[in-house]
Amino acid sequence: MASHHECITVDADLTPEMTACYLRLAGAECAFIEANTTHALPRLLHALAAAGRRPEDVRYVVITHAHLDHAGGAAALMERCPRATLLAHPRTAKHLVDPDKLVGGALAVYGTERFRTLYGTVNPIPQERVRSLEDGESFELGSAKLTAWHTYGHAFHHFIVDDPALETVFTGDAFGVIYPALQAHGRFALPSTSPTGFDAPLARKSFDKILSLGERLVRPTHYDAWSDADAIHPMLRRFIDRAEAWVDAAARGVEPIEAMEPRLGALWWAAIDEEQPRFSKDERSLLALDVELNAKGLAHVAAARREETRHPQP
Repeated sequence: MASHHECITVDADLTPEMTACYLRLAGAECAFIEANTTHALPRLLHALAAAGRRPEDVRYVVITHAHLDHAGGAAALMERCPRATLLAHPRTAKHLVDPDKLVGGALAVYGTERFRTLYGTVNPIPQERVRSLEDGESFELGSAKLTAWHTYGHAFHHFIVDDPALETVFTGDAFGVIYPALQAHGRFALPSTSPTGFDAPLARKSFDKILSLGERLVRPTHYDAWSDADAIHPMLRRFIDRAEAWVDAAARGVEPIEAMEPRLGALWWAAIDEEQPRFSKDERSLLALDVELNAKGLAHVAAARREETRHPQP
């Protein structure tokens, strides 16, 4: 028991195998990596009980970044795990202690009804139960030492977690989404450029950081464990290169953001078809929300860059 190390994948989403939380066991101690939304709480507690652990055994809740499909259920999970400390990037930690801005941004994207359907309720977490992790800072879980590395490109409040005891990097959204249901025709991975932190050079830098750690497995939140990071990486870079060119062109134009979003969505679909022309209608439907959010993210960046050009800061 003292040296036992294991990672259990918890299928947290209503749609199977789309969004994971990970229950990390290390001897008598355990941690959740990601919390998903309040809707996922029963699944997380069931996985904990099935592993023979109690909520009081959870030492950490680790959140890779503040987007609500990763962090929205953190407060509810912390309420049920009374001894746990939440570990997060400093910017994420701030948003989880005071989630008003985070919730307001999501409401602006989704609207009230869709927000409640997707995420439920997001409550603040007491400051004294939250610990920020700086770039390269480590924490111990049982006999394991895990290290957080700040990785931007998807969001400016993102870190990955290197776990050498399991030869694993928990990549959050920094290494794309890799849905098992889309792998029948060969490996397919799509980067996430959802609002509002897309930065192509930083995304490429994050890919390089993940690969440099040399672990056998990557475990993205979307979804589960993959042992072929070297094969996944080139496709992610091709998508990022395309997205960078789309943003550069849009930032130079005059198109309003409302027109940019559907046009960029069409570009994403064309690029997906180029990378994997064999997807069925049902397979493509699994990417619909990602394409919508990716287009919104790129449009936001292009519009912001255009505004900066028109009104440069003194």
